[in-house]
Amino acid sequence: METFYRTHKYLVEHVNAPLRRYLSDEIDWTARLIGIKGTRGVGKTTFLLQYAKENYGPANRHCLYINLNNFYFQGHTLVDFAGKYVEDGGQVLLIDQVFKMPNWSRQLRECYDKYPSLQIVFTGSSVMRLKEENPEIGGIVNSYNLRGLSFREYLMAITGQKLPTFTFEEILKNHESITRQISTIVTPSIHFFNYLHHGFYPFFLEKRNYSENLLKTMSMMIEVDILVIKQIELKYLTRIKKLFYELALDTSKAPNISKLAEDIETSRATVMNYVKNLADARLINMLHSPDEVFPKKPSRVLLHNSNLLYAIYPINAEVQEIMETFAVNCLWKDHKISQPAHEKFFLINKERKFRVIDAKRQNKVRMDKSTLYFRYNTDIGASNMIPIWILGFLY
Repeated sequence: METFYRTHKYLVEHVNAPLRRYLSDEIDWTARLIGIKGTRGVGKTTFLLQYAKENYGPANRHCLYINLNNFYFQGHTLVDFAGKYVEDGGQVLLIDQVFKMPNWSRQLRECYDKYPSLQIVFTGSSVMRLKEENPEIGGIVNSYNLRGLSFREYLMAITGQKLPTFTFEEILKNHESITRQISTIVTPSIHFFNYLHHGFYPFFLEKRNYSENLLKTMSMMIEVDILVIKQIELKYLTRIKKLFYELALDTSKAPNISKLAEDIETSRATVMNYVKNLADARLINMLHSPDEVFPKKPSRVLLHNSNLLYAIYPINAEVQEIMETFAVNCLWKDHKISQPAHEKFFLINKERKFRVIDAKRQNKVRMDKSTLYFRYNTDIGASNMIPIWILGFLY
């Protein structure tokens, strides 16, 4: 146990967290079992350590961080460890990479039932469906998603300025005054393209090659988050990677599922399952026609965020595609985004139409008062024409 305390103390003392994440204020920290999901690389470990540092400090033994990668757990159960920790006066157990423990959901349930004085906060992959696929904890866990950095969070990390969030309705009603307010603090246009290139994953703060690090992270998403958690045989790894690459090469139209199935030598049904796995891993976003859902074929597939586009084909990444990817990803946090087949506009919750356009070429677009236009290459807006960067302030 002392080894775990020493590791906890060192990690909390040395955690590099210049930014307080938006999710900290959305979690009900009074709940006894809290699950934090998120794609690889978005900062789940740092989030746990930052919580420990802010609320307990490095030397307070009432809170303990553990990582289930530790070989100790090859010979000991989580239930036994939690029991020893509670006997030692422990109150809060922060568990990283919970899926590395066999029967992890069953063990969490046993801890919950046996140790009512213990609060457990654990992290897991975005592909895990905590409530739907884990009946042992489905009714007792409070589940949250930690997303990559918003443009607002990125700006705060690099400028040190405190910036507010705005709801979508506030942006629609007051975007002209909001843009003026923000522009007195920072100049968004100076930083926006940098964010689109390398701002979604917090490891841009590290002194490593961002694109190389992201490519490794993407591979780990497929090799671990999809294959291991979804229990897919290793021999199918190259098929899934090739499928992902094929999807990324052309996100401008609906994917040809039959052609993809032929390319990776499998069935259409298997292709659709792989596509769903890639979406769960937060590598892509599936857009369907308004009244259709999976397993129907998507009307379009976009990469999950613009950083992925630059990592896969940095020279040929098209600005329009980058901006649409950004807009959809921002709005997806709190809304359902769809796109009718063969249309240029998107729908928010099946109702509100929007398009992404270049402010320098908007004279070539037939404008419609009922449509929202998120414009790039501009810092300002008017009426239903809204600067696209402001979507980065939704969280």
